[in-house]
Amino acid sequence: MTDRYAVIGHPVAHSKSPQIHAVFAGLTLQDMRYEAILAPLGGFADAVRAFIASGGRGMNVTVPFKLEAYALAATRSPRAEAAKSVNTLIFSPAGIHGDNTDGLGLVADLRRNLGCDLAGRRILLLGAGGAARGVLLPLLEEKPATLTLANRTAAKALVLRDEFAPRAGSCVFTAVGFAELAGQQFDLVINATSASLADEAPPLPPGVYAPDSLAYDMVYGRETPFMTAARAQGAARQADGLGMLVEQAAESFYLWRGVRPDTAPVLALLRPA
Repeated sequence: MTDRYAVIGHPVAHSKSPQIHAVFAGLTLQDMRYEAILAPLGGFADAVRAFIASGGRGMNVTVPFKLEAYALAATRSPRAEAAKSVNTLIFSPAGIHGDNTDGLGLVADLRRNLGCDLAGRRILLLGAGGAARGVLLPLLEEKPATLTLANRTAAKALVLRDEFAPRAGSCVFTAVGFAELAGQQFDLVINATSASLADEAPPLPPGVYAPDSLAYDMVYGRETPFMTAARAQGAARQADGLGMLVEQAAESFYLWRGVRPDTAPVLALLRPA
């Protein structure tokens, strides 16, 4: 019987996950079907249980249900526990297991597709919400020299820094407001704020981009105001989050099927669009 998987969200029609996983399945010769499920607000858990009852093996979870998926999972990976959100569900007779592949997807895109080795680098992570929390642990595990959290409200960044500080190892891990970035330079600047969704750019002071720096926006599919501003401020390279989307999907696929798909054909397919 063909194994069933799905992405669940509200809305979900825009999701590229069915297309991505269809290519992964074809490349790896996996007998599986992947669909999109629109769950009503307030009906997430019921929709998941209905999918399990119909033979579903696993799900990707997108907005606004990642926190509900975290609560629904009977067991969770250390990554999911750190992120306090779940984007991947695995169903088995033992119950519902939750994982979060967002941070792994980001790191894989930076290292594999963009040639950016994070060890020893100076990283600036913009934002202190769910997107930033979801990638902090994998970033710290890459052993950067410094990791600076910057947020419009510095107090929120400090709370997140204090929570993750025990996992920082030898990394100099700090949290500041945007204005306090003046006079500092970074090799990698990651935008995990929602500014690009509002066609805005975070208010960074001039001079934050070191020579040969990379500006990375988690939003994908277009030139964002953050990317435009980074180019004007001297960032050597700019990248959107399409590679992160594909790489986190590959991690989910690996968790479900035990096979790691090649992401290059999917990126080649999606990038022109």
